[in-house]
Amino acid sequence: MDSAPTTRLFLALWPDPAIRHLLRERRDAWDWPRGASPVHPDKLHVTLHFLGGVPSERVPALRRGLAVPFIPFELMFGAPKLWHNGIAVLEPSSEPPALLDLHANLSAALVALGLQPEARKYRPHVTFARRANGVAVPPEPPPLVWKIDGYALVESRPNNGGVYTVLETYS
Repeated sequence: MDSAPTTRLFLALWPDPAIRHLLRERRDAWDWPRGASPVHPDKLHVTLHFLGGVPSERVPALRRGLAVPFIPFELMFGAPKLWHNGIAVLEPSSEPPALLDLHANLSAALVALGLQPEARKYRPHVTFARRANGVAVPPEPPPLVWKIDGYALVESRPNNGGVYTVLETYS
């Protein structure tokens, strides 16, 4: 028996071309070791919620139901970091209350839509690379300020070359 088709989704802060360019420059400042897997510039983002595979027939309702009110804010990024599991990241210098409110409002919207948000503590970041153990962390560049005035519902197609497609933007 065939199962219903699913769509792999996540909610993200999606950079405009200027911020994407700055993030790419930060990513390219690293000297990646052999075996590291840098993230393609088109995929640089800050995840708000990973939804995973949801029945494709639910996508239209999710597109409507994930519109939540929020106050625009700024994220300031400073020093790059290497997490213990070999993930190279750029974390915000602080977590503005408006970011945490957006995350919480989206959690409530997910629950109202019958989805379960991830239980782990939210840790905003931009992933630069995976399998980067042993990389030398570059010196801290000048702060990068990203003005957040919207977020996006994004489809991830891992079986199609890992393509990300923005399905809906919210502002």
